[in-house]
Amino acid sequence: MHSRTVSERRRLYLLARVVVARHYRSELTLAVVAHALCSSPRQLQRAYAQFGELTFREDLTARRMAAAAELLAAQRSIPVRDVARLVGYRQAPHFARAFRRRFGLSPARFRERAIRAGPAGRAGERSIQAGERS
Repeated sequence: MHSRTVSERRRLYLLARVVVARHYRSELTLAVVAHALCSSPRQLQRAYAQFGELTFREDLTARRMAAAAELLAAQRSIPVRDVARLVGYRQAPHFARAFRRRFGLSPARFRERAIRAGPAGRAGERSIQAGERS
């Protein structure tokens, strides 16, 4: 593979990660991000395969789940269904299933544990989530 191809693909991957980080609340798809970056969905898939540890969908989900966990722990007054909307899910049940897959418990149960853990527990959760995003 030519060095220019590799460098362009890396650039595409890094730009896509920025788009996901900034716009995860929006309705993002591989095609939407590829179009925004003047690329094709297949090229973006190749970039993720070559440089990422996660697929595009996994990257987007990880970003949303990290934001959701932070909101659930820090913003107790926001209902779970609103947290779902804030992180880019249109349907709360879909969000709850994705959250349960990621963290092993429901969003409400996660919030209960975060509340019981107190401020020190939430700081630890954030550092774990930050590690998961890398």
